[in-house]
Amino acid sequence: MASASPVAPSATADAPVESPGHGMLLAFTGGFVDTLGFVALFGLFTAHVTGNFVLIGAAMAGDGHAGVLGKLLALPTFVVGVAATRMFQLRRERHGRDTAAPLVLIQLAGLVAFMLAGVGVGPFAHGGGMSAIGVGLMGVLAMSVQNTASRSVFARLTPSTVMTGNVTQLVMDLVDIATRAPGIAMARTRVRKAWPPVAAFAIGSLAGGLGYAHVGFWALLAPCLALAGLLYLLRKQ
Repeated sequence: MASASPVAPSATADAPVESPGHGMLLAFTGGFVDTLGFVALFGLFTAHVTGNFVLIGAAMAGDGHAGVLGKLLALPTFVVGVAATRMFQLRRERHGRDTAAPLVLIQLAGLVAFMLAGVGVGPFAHGGGMSAIGVGLMGVLAMSVQNTASRSVFARLTPSTVMTGNVTQLVMDLVDIATRAPGIAMARTRVRKAWPPVAAFAIGSLAGGLGYAHVGFWALLAPCLALAGLLYLLRKQ
């Protein structure tokens, strides 16, 4: 008797996530965590990790930025986080299992750990101490999960951690609409899709800075709640 064929991942794995509300929660989280980390950890980007190289260059030019070691370690830490997240995701997909909700749950756990570690050993006098570096790399690991998810299960949503490309496309589309350029219908569709997460990212960035100024690392409760809300919406699907 022939053995049963394995379940194809596409048969039971996640349906593509397309809800604008999902994208706004992710974008708010991305802007909030990156800004709070930048302020609290003396210029460390936790989500937009390649931006750390600009600050490393500035430090080497004598601009006074502290914590060069932490910024150097951010990229390999991010790479390890992405690789581990992807391996976890592929393992589940091969068995036709959900990946979107587990990835959000893992990121949520990582953010809670980042927050509690920051509360426990912060605030920091400078970014070069081992405690500051360790806490910062915990934030990088948490945000590596979101970056991986945004390229896979959330790929149909507007990117939620780096907004440069989104803003560029948004401005181009607004110009096309204003000048009635060819493809105006597609431009309008892209604008409707892009502006909510861009706005949510901006709000998250402002909230992250203000939140840290008032309550320190406890401000990370806000993106934790955003991820909890996203997890609830995913479980309802």
